[in-house]
Amino acid sequence: MVVDDQRSWRGFHILLGALFVASAVARKSSNRRIGVMLPTSGMFPVTTLATWLLGRTVVPLNYLLNAEELQYVIADARLDLVMTVRPMIERFGELPHGVQPLFLEDISRRRIPRPRWPRRFNGGTIAVLIYTSGTSGRPKGVELSSAAVAANVSQCAEWGKVTHRDVFLGVLPQFHCFGLTVLTLLPLSVGGKVVYTARFVPGRLFELMRRHRPTGFVAIPAMYRAMMADRRATAADFASFRYLISGGEPLPRDLQDAFRARFGTGINQGYGLTETGPVVNWCKPEDERPLSVGRALPDVEEQIVDGQGKVLPAGEEGEIIVRGPNLMRGYLGQPDVTAKAIDSDGFFHTGDLGRIDSEGFLTITGRLSDLIIVAGENVFPAEIEEVLSSHDTVKEAAVVGAPDQTRGQVPIAFIELKEGAEFDDGGLRAYCRERLATYKVPRTVQVVDELPRTATGKVLRRALLERHGETTESTGREPAGK
Repeated sequence: MVVDDQRSWRGFHILLGALFVASAVARKSSNRRIGVMLPTSGMFPVTTLATWLLGRTVVPLNYLLNAEELQYVIADARLDLVMTVRPMIERFGELPHGVQPLFLEDISRRRIPRPRWPRRFNGGTIAVLIYTSGTSGRPKGVELSSAAVAANVSQCAEWGKVTHRDVFLGVLPQFHCFGLTVLTLLPLSVGGKVVYTARFVPGRLFELMRRHRPTGFVAIPAMYRAMMADRRATAADFASFRYLISGGEPLPRDLQDAFRARFGTGINQGYGLTETGPVVNWCKPEDERPLSVGRALPDVEEQIVDGQGKVLPAGEEGEIIVRGPNLMRGYLGQPDVTAKAIDSDGFFHTGDLGRIDSEGFLTITGRLSDLIIVAGENVFPAEIEEVLSSHDTVKEAAVVGAPDQTRGQVPIAFIELKEGAEFDDGGLRAYCRERLATYKVPRTVQVVDELPRTATGKVLRRALLERHGETTESTGREPAGK
């Protein structure tokens, strides 16, 4: 029998570290839920396994929240202990009253901890309580059972044929469901290797790619665009990858094409939500379709429905609903909200709009909440953003619907310019008129230094709409151009 020594040692060190941490947690708290606030690193699988050895629920905390938002999440989850490191707490000053930190750097390794048999989880035990990004209100605690977590990890491994020979490059935050499932639990389950880096710095990523020759990378579109801007990058840097996956928000076609032209490899989109564990769709390289997020993973049922819940035929646009073993139990302490999200047939209503073609490939077209209705006509921001992003001067674009007395709503665009580009309001709007129906052309286009985003790269449209309102209020009229 041939034994993979590196794989065995990785597993041994993670388990040994988890035993030390579990002993420290057990001495400090008997609470059902344990908070984890750590930078992207190998510490996360250790603390997660330690929590599960004790039969408790992991609560990943978003360290990019402000102090008030973090306090809300800690209070909502009823935490009394947070596993962390000192630089994390220094950023916030202190944890809320009654919540104690367990600093990992203080855990002594002088004595071997006593062995622990993992507490048995039944399928319904909540393994992870992970909070949504809160782009449309207060974050909601999503309860993922041990069965749901195991199902999504297994689905990803089967779909991507992921094995212990795979090497992942991890930069996404692990408090986010994609970072937790795909970059932490998936490689942990197959014995794969992960090279973590806490900050997204393109030059640093290329150094790690050249040294470790990773096979898998998951990022958001803005990260791929930043990597494109690094002049030192070459096609050889990407030669080892089996998968380059984009998620979090739609991948613009111009970026997808430019990346392939420069590096000789494509970026494939994935799709999922915190409530679905998160991965629902994953477009394999051999199935690459422009703008598609691919087919649904094994055991995932996916349908497109209209406003009355009627299932629509292939090619028609409507709301995406999902059912499968990876679905959440519900939202913590919010049974009414859960009942609205999961229908009587067990389908989760995602709030995302899309269409599925005759071969089962899904394309995301927008969100129900982002839909702009101009004089009775439906306008999807993604369509306008795609046109704007294809212009030579535009780096990225985001479109929101602003109130209008005569038309109900009108589209308003915000753009980041490419380096050295000059803003030409008239030229840009003419470009849109050539490619869009008149009612879809943005009423105004505003230049911003940087689009506001969540920690996982989603554009905060609410913040843009507030900015538009502030500009209108301060000038007493609609803003024109820059």
